[in-house]
Amino acid sequence: MLILWIMAGALGSAALIYLLVDRAISAPRYRGQITDHFDGRKFHNLEGPERRGFLDFLRWKLTGKRGHWNRWTRSQPGAPPPRRVDGDKLRITFINHATVLVQTGGLNILTDPIWSGRASPFSWAGPKRHRYPGLRFGDLPPIDVVLLSHNHYDHLDIASLIRLKEEHDPRFVAGLGNLALLRDHGITNAVELDWWDKTGVSDQVTVNCVPAKHFSGRSLSDLDRTLWCGFAIKTPAGNIYFAGDTAMGGHFKQIKGVFGDFRLVLLPIGAYLPGWFMQPVHLSPAEALNVHYLLQPAASVAIHFGTFALGDDGEAEPVRELHRALGNRVSNFWVLEHGEGRSVD
Repeated sequence: MLILWIMAGALGSAALIYLLVDRAISAPRYRGQITDHFDGRKFHNLEGPERRGFLDFLRWKLTGKRGHWNRWTRSQPGAPPPRRVDGDKLRITFINHATVLVQTGGLNILTDPIWSGRASPFSWAGPKRHRYPGLRFGDLPPIDVVLLSHNHYDHLDIASLIRLKEEHDPRFVAGLGNLALLRDHGITNAVELDWWDKTGVSDQVTVNCVPAKHFSGRSLSDLDRTLWCGFAIKTPAGNIYFAGDTAMGGHFKQIKGVFGDFRLVLLPIGAYLPGWFMQPVHLSPAEALNVHYLLQPAASVAIHFGTFALGDDGEAEPVRELHRALGNRVSNFWVLEHGEGRSVD
């Protein structure tokens, strides 16, 4: 009987600790009108299959085999980008993961910025970096706009956002429900959008929130309580599409139908293995290439690889598989070095 009391006490303590931690790290929940992708409580994708559940996650972690990652990949930071790129010129700098600097029309736009050492609510646990960001934070030009595709820790990094707010004071644009989290951390120059909503960020540049096929959550209790999205940016240089995190789906054809031609497209290629687990939420390199052929931009750029080991694919595997899918074809689907900047013709 004593053993049972001890076990019950231990389980009770563990449950209490879990509830306290979950409460501390979970995001505020969105409340609003019911739509075709919001049931009044949770957001959902417009088509299946839905993401795998917790038991499938445990199965993956118990049976999966991760590809090779260097403990640390040494690399020199990229050269500081120009302060501004004016008119219809367009320049991109791949910083790493989903963090990209887009410069056009006199605006500097940053996507899903993360400079932290871990994609995690904790400094001592969670996915850690395997290389430094490709651009030093201090080498950033003045940042005018920050786009946030969803609230996962590798895409919405509070420490980086606070530093951007303090040193650059940009405007933050995110999906529905994320404004409360930003305000909790003193970030008030922000707007949240539903799919197909838009906001002007200058006289000539408009940011449009577009569908993605993914999910959200910063803890187990707040899954799908805020919106995930991509962004289509209308500029004098042409349309730009940042896909965020997304799986294959009919939304790409929808986006093409609404916005027509794109000059630049940013597509994720990493965290795609094991396929049985990742396919509902992430693109594989071959699928990203199919999206590139569907959208037919002047240039696509690969993102979301080679920084955090989030799937079973190895550090170099997404790029290798993209090149394999390309075969001998000459393509305008670019793989930039971490920190590399390039003009888009």
